[in-house]
This record gives sequence, structure tokens and C-alpha cells, in this order.
Amino acid sequence: MRALAAIALLLSATPALAQHMGHEGHDMQADREEVPQDMPAADPHAHHRMQMDAEPDIPAAPPPPEATTGPEHAADTVFSREEMAHSRNAMRREMGGTSTHLVMIDRLETQSGTGSDAVLWDANAWVGGDFDKLWIKAEGEAEWSGPVEEAEIQALWSHAIGPWFDVQAGIRYDIRPRPGRAHLALGVQGLAPYFFELDAAAFLSEKGDLTARIEAEYDQRITQRLIAQPRVELNLSAQDVPELELGSGVTSLQAGIRLRYEVVREFAPYVGVEWKRELGDTARYTQMAGGDPDRTVFVAGLRLWF
Repeated sequence: MRALAAIALLLSATPALAQHMGHEGHDMQADREEVPQDMPAADPHAHHRMQMDAEPDIPAAPPPPEATTGPEHAADTVFSREEMAHSRNAMRREMGGTSTHLVMIDRLETQSGTGSDAVLWDANAWVGGDFDKLWIKAEGEAEWSGPVEEAEIQALWSHAIGPWFDVQAGIRYDIRPRPGRAHLALGVQGLAPYFFELDAAAFLSEKGDLTARIEAEYDQRITQRLIAQPRVELNLSAQDVPELELGSGVTSLQAGIRLRYEVVREFAPYVGVEWKRELGDTARYTQMAGGDPDRTVFVAGLRLWF
């Protein structure tokens, strides 16, 4: 009987216990909802800033006294003055004091367009060192079936005035048209920003005529061997020169592009197109002579150097 009474008492208490346990979850959820929701998120980089802020500044120490004493070259304490002088002369000679040379036929081409076809050449050669060189420049134009119309040669001393440009001075002689005419020449040549090759010169003739020429070109590599080269040339004159069919001001403008393929670095055939335009009184002289002051020609030629 006692056992039956105990079992009956236990069964009667179970619903109340279950009801009490069911409300415990509500109390825990209410406690969680009391936490404010607008707390700032934790910064994952905070420990990095703490480490950087914690690093002390390292003071800059002065150089040791031994760094400013002794000879300028430490090798002077080991070898004799004669040995060092011989070594330095050999280094200057082998690292830039040697004499080198180059022959470049930049343009040897035929030009076809309205009118008669022509052949054009533009070549130069130099010999010398890093600072001083002797330059020879030659260029001209002739009709395939006619005489040479224009031809000139220049002999110039070139001196480096910086890592990119040389100043050039010398003489220019016009072989054609006749009669020949000599000029004093002064200009600069070098590599302008963005790798534009620039050649600008002024010429004072024996007759007192002052003219100038500016040439610029740029090598745009398409591949290691295929290169597109835009080129611009501007000619100017300070006065009218009727015997040369030149007016004052800007006398002519040329702009073109050539696409060359380097079979080897020293040998590159090319094709291209060029626009030529005489301006001002120069255009009038050309028209009076039966020529066209505004023309476009197609070119094909070779570029060689050795």
C-alpha cells in the first residue's frame, strides 16, 4: 500500500514539474533580448594598430667618425699611386673612352603617287666616343627617269650636353639644285621624352639665308620584329628665296608612317604612306613650276645599318 501511495504521489507531481521546466526557456530568451542590439562591431584590425602604435621610434644615429676620414678611394691604401692611375685610365678607356662607329641608311625608298615616281635616300654615319663624335649626314631625292632634284651632305661635330641630347655644329653643302650652296649648321639631336627621336637644326647660307628643319620620329613596336614608325618633318625659312622656290615662314610639312619588319636587326624592309604639303609662297612657287603642293605618296624601301 505504501508503494502504491508513493507512485500515485509521483504521478500527480509530474505535470507541474513539466510546466515549470517549459517556462525556463522563456526566461533565458528574455534575458538574451535585454542585450542592446546597437553595440559596435569588433574591428578585426585593431590588434595591428595596437602593435604599430606600440613600436617606438628608432633614433637616427650619426655616421661613425671613420666614415669621413682616410683616402677617397680605399684601394689607395693597398696599391701604389702609379698602379691606381694605370687602373683608372684603363677603366675609363674600356668603360666609355673607346672609339666606336656606326653607318645607318635610315631610308632608301621608292615613292609612288600622282606624277612621276622618285627615289629617296637618307643616311648618316658617325665615329667617336661617348661625348664627342664626327657625324656625316646625306640625303636627297631624284626621279627614276630624271636627274637628281635635291641632294645635300653635312659634316658635324657632335658633343653630348646630357644623357639624352647632343649639340651639333658644322657645315652643310647643297649639291643640288645648282649652283651649290654652303651653310653653317647648328642644332640638337637626341631622345626626347616618351622616346621620340628628335633632330632640329638651323642653317645660315653663304648668301645670308636662314632656314631651319625639325624632324621627329617614334618606333612603336608591335612585335619584337614588326615596328610602326610615325615620322614628321617641318621646314622653315626666315625670308623668301626665289631661286630655291622657298617662301618665308613654314615652307613645307611632311607626315607619314612606315611599317618595317626586321629580318635581322641590321636589315629591315618596310612599306608606308607619306603626305607632303608646301605652304604659303612655297606652294605658289610649286604651282608656277607645274607641280602639286599637296600630294600623298606610297613608299617601299629598306633600312640598313652596320
